[in-house]
Amino acid sequence: MSARRSRRRMHQAHTASHERWLVSYADFITLLFAFFTTMYAISTVDARKLTTMVDSMQEAFDSRGIDVAAPKTTAPRPVTPTAPSLTTEQRERALAQRLRERLAGSAVDIEIDHRGVVVSMREAGSFPTGSADLSAVARDVLRELAATLGGDSAVALRVEGHTDDVPIQTGRFRSNWELSTARATSVVTYLVEQVGVAPRRLSAAGYGEFHPRVANASDADRARNRRVDVIILNEETAAAEEPGSRAPAAGGEAGTRSTMPSGRVFAG
Repeated sequence: MSARRSRRRMHQAHTASHERWLVSYADFITLLFAFFTTMYAISTVDARKLTTMVDSMQEAFDSRGIDVAAPKTTAPRPVTPTAPSLTTEQRERALAQRLRERLAGSAVDIEIDHRGVVVSMREAGSFPTGSADLSAVARDVLRELAATLGGDSAVALRVEGHTDDVPIQTGRFRSNWELSTARATSVVTYLVEQVGVAPRRLSAAGYGEFHPRVANASDADRARNRRVDVIILNEETAAAEEPGSRAPAAGGEAGTRSTMPSGRVFAG
């Protein structure tokens, strides 16, 4: 009886000893599984694989959930298209159109040439015959012109007086040069003193009858030639008009120089 009990105890102890290694083996297998899962997941950086790895480890160790943040992606910053800058020609066309709209019905002609936008004030409606005094209509035109240009201090204005080929001889004006220069100067003076245009933006010149728009073949043609042109200079022409930027041409053109202390005045 005693020997039988002894054999039973030995068998139970042997069985318990065999069962203990199973626990260690299970732990080893679990760790090995976790290791290979990790190696698989980090072989390629992928949010889906990373999530799979974490889920597997949670199941293996029965741990609490681990928050896995999705990889951050930076949205491309929207590119705001820049408006293409207007060419000189486009700006001049737009300005001429605005002036035509604002000066509709006035005694003016608006054109574009190589110098810029030209606002031609006809003598009829702008000046009394043989006089340099501005009419009320001419003053309104000049105010509208200044309002259209606004406060753009970069805009330079050149004012040119022109006559027909009929000689003039009065107590005030001895020639068409003097009359054309006086009319240009009247416009500049009004723009400075009454409208508030900066004097440094202005220049005036008188050309007499030597720059006609058309041949003086009829009374209608002569009327077209009697005018004062207000030229809104483009950048290239304005730079050339700066004092000292041009050498006087040999022989020169027929014209006269008028001087004003408040602004630049060039010879015709």
